[in-house]
Amino acid sequence: MRVNQTGAAGKSITTEMNHEKKGIIRARRGKVSRSKKENLMGYLFISPWLIGFFGLTLGPMLFSLYASFTDYNITSKMNFIGLANYKKMFTFDDLFTVSLWNTLYYVAFTVPLTTMGAILIAVLLNQRVKGINVYRTIFYLPAVLSGVGVYFLWMQMLSPSTGLVNTVLAWFGIAGPAWLFDPEWTKPALVLMKMWSVGGGMLLYLASLQGVSNQMYEAATLDGANVWHRFRYITIPMISPIIFFDIVTSTIGSFQVFQEAYVMSESGNGGPANSLLFYNLHMWKNAFEIFDMGYASAMAWVLFLIVLILTVFHLYISKKWVHYEGGHGR
Repeated sequence: MRVNQTGAAGKSITTEMNHEKKGIIRARRGKVSRSKKENLMGYLFISPWLIGFFGLTLGPMLFSLYASFTDYNITSKMNFIGLANYKKMFTFDDLFTVSLWNTLYYVAFTVPLTTMGAILIAVLLNQRVKGINVYRTIFYLPAVLSGVGVYFLWMQMLSPSTGLVNTVLAWFGIAGPAWLFDPEWTKPALVLMKMWSVGGGMLLYLASLQGVSNQMYEAATLDGANVWHRFRYITIPMISPIIFFDIVTSTIGSFQVFQEAYVMSESGNGGPANSLLFYNLHMWKNAFEIFDMGYASAMAWVLFLIVLILTVFHLYISKKWVHYEGGHGR
């Protein structure tokens, strides 16, 4: 009898364990099923972006990459020619070097000047004075104006004889240059125009400055820190993530300069003397005037690599000067 009872108890325990295992398996299957449904719904919601990315971004990029190794002019069949387009770019196309130099000049001046200008204006507009909202609106307005309209406005302002800029300079006994008609002054003219529209970056810095605790400034003042010390050791480190973001995006945007040169140069050709022939304008002329799409695609990928290298370089050096609230470099 004891053996039978023991065997019955063992069978009962085994049965209960089997039921528990089956319950655990069912629960796991239920979780997996719910997880699959959630993943499916997630992919369904992001499907418009996926379709746009693969159809309108990744697909054209891969097509452009292949086209850069072909002799392609839209109307003819794509003939694979290997690295001939890249060889032509670096050895036969003199305007490639000119356009790249013009673009690097523009980037080298606009990025640091617009960054420093936006920070300075943001610091000034972060003060508690009467009518500060009006001043903020005035400084931000140029950033929302239409691009082409702004270019025509500046063409009038930079007129050598009747322009507002040279008129103001004449009040101080300074003879203004010919600006858009003098190859030595065309690029500085565009840099000056770019400085006028730093309101977008100013707004970012202003929002960041308002997140800096006043207690830090008060403590530094009690320790004897002057205005420069507070700006150097408190303001700059606290807004360094925004500075880093602005530098990266401004660098990428400056390499894409096109409209200014196309609208403001002679007949949209980058004149005078190719001083406004920026990289994107030269690439556009090859693509849509000469219809050498293969060569233009190769130019696009060279520009992509240049911007990518600079972006990676910024990411690398950011570890040494960008400070985040969660810790250094985090």
